[in-house]
Amino acid sequence: MRPLSVAFVGAEAGTWSIERLEVVLGEPLAPVSHLEVLDGSGAVHPPRDAVWVLRGVTSNERYVNRVEHSELASRQEPPGRAGSRRAALIPIRKSQAWWDLAQDERRRIFEETSHHVAIGLEYLPAVARRLLHGRDLGEPFDFLTWFEFVPEHAVVFEELVQRLRATEEWTYVEREIDLRLARVSHTGDS
Repeated sequence: MRPLSVAFVGAEAGTWSIERLEVVLGEPLAPVSHLEVLDGSGAVHPPRDAVWVLRGVTSNERYVNRVEHSELASRQEPPGRAGSRRAALIPIRKSQAWWDLAQDERRRIFEETSHHVAIGLEYLPAVARRLLHGRDLGEPFDFLTWFEFVPEHAVVFEELVQRLRATEEWTYVEREIDLRLARVSHTGDS
């Protein structure tokens, strides 16, 4: 699959209404009321009224082995499912200490110690996810993690996030923002 460019546009209008914009670590993002997600060529030229734009690109999986890759592929569903009226965007920047580690050291922390993939698999397919990379693009966040789920799975998603934040891997996070969103409905229900 070819890499897909994605831009998350914070503005006063968009497909997603921001219910919560929380600084977990580091500097904040400017407050906005809505978020638009632009894929492909739309990600290159965001609207002029954007307060901020976070860009990332899909890429190969960096820290999974063949078995984990196969299990993820068989259980995860893509974003955009019909009932997914809730979402979360969690941009993350890791410390230089993380990037100074060798690939095998990062893999050890990511999965063998923190069990990132194993934890995530427990929540599939209820939570759809997309990981985007921004570090090599010179963006302010290394990773943009996008999740979608039905409203009934909001508690399950919260559990997933709390479990991941309690791992050794998260000791390397130096900036994290947590945005919780509801899909804007044309009929007024969300």
